[in-house]
Amino acid sequence: MPISKDKIEKISLEIIKVLFTRFEKFPEDASSNRNAPFHTSFLNAFTDKFQGKVSNLPFFISLSSWLHGLNTTLGQTFFENVAHILSDGEKREYTSKKLGNLPITKQQKENINDLITALSTSQASPNLNNENQKLFLNNNTELVSAIDFSADVFIEDAAHITAIELKTVRPNSGEMRGEKQKILEGKVALFKKFSEKTIRFFIGFPFDPTNEESETGYDKARFLSSNINMNKFFAPDEILIAGELWDFLSGEPKTMEMLLQLINAIATTEFPNKYNFLNNQENKRQDIGLYMQRLADWNLYSELNLVNNEAAIKGKIGTDKKLNRIFNQLIFKDGEYNIDRYDRLSAFL
Repeated sequence: MPISKDKIEKISLEIIKVLFTRFEKFPEDASSNRNAPFHTSFLNAFTDKFQGKVSNLPFFISLSSWLHGLNTTLGQTFFENVAHILSDGEKREYTSKKLGNLPITKQQKENINDLITALSTSQASPNLNNENQKLFLNNNTELVSAIDFSADVFIEDAAHITAIELKTVRPNSGEMRGEKQKILEGKVALFKKFSEKTIRFFIGFPFDPTNEESETGYDKARFLSSNINMNKFFAPDEILIAGELWDFLSGEPKTMEMLLQLINAIATTEFPNKYNFLNNQENKRQDIGLYMQRLADWNLYSELNLVNNEAAIKGKIGTDKKLNRIFNQLIFKDGEYNIDRYDRLSAFL
């Protein structure tokens, strides 16, 4: 079953939100970094490498900060939100400050510590089936709290609980042991809470930076080997990467290709002009054809529905002052689609 128009629209709105924010913060003027003495002093060592590539050091420093902000937005917001849209999942945090720590048995915690020690010292290699057999033993011992753990994507089906921790493609080498400990305790805790269901816990990586053959391809063995200690703690079947991850989330093939097509269609140099064009209702009155085409280009099906039914909506709201004010609101507010306006007006369809 193809990915629905509703999900395509929601993903497109996430893309628009990211682009709006990054255009707003793009360093057109690097004057705020005119005096960055420590950065400048350190970067003097790379003058020969900058030759012919970097002519404006303050702008380069500002651009580096801007790019870091884009990386943070993608890693902490965009990938997670898109994963939720595709999978109909959500974020779950079983921590002392959120949903509360889940219980596991004292024996299970000891078994997990033994597994981590064996993996750390290379006395054992990661093996998902062997680990699960040790983890899911029904040990009738006293209960203790599992460590804090969360799932960036949590999916509950009739037969499965699937948890996915989304990670940067270049995790710190020291993360792997702690990540494995968290996942092992998380699996046991979820097994105890959802004892009638199969528990799956993955680490997900949005793309494979080691792959040169295609944007969406991956070589899992090479990727695991490129990250220090990942092979020591994780088996390949615990990892979802690049196209494999996105296809798993959506249940449809070539999902990553679809995502990149959506981004490429919206992320053009004309983005600010098109955004401002759509956010000016006068343009709708002057050239309804172009206005509707640009809504379609950005997959804004909800707004297209309002425009197609505008006469009927205006007829029903009549002279109601409040509803007319809502009708005349901007369709975007700081990069976000004005869903409140849509909800009020779509009630008249």
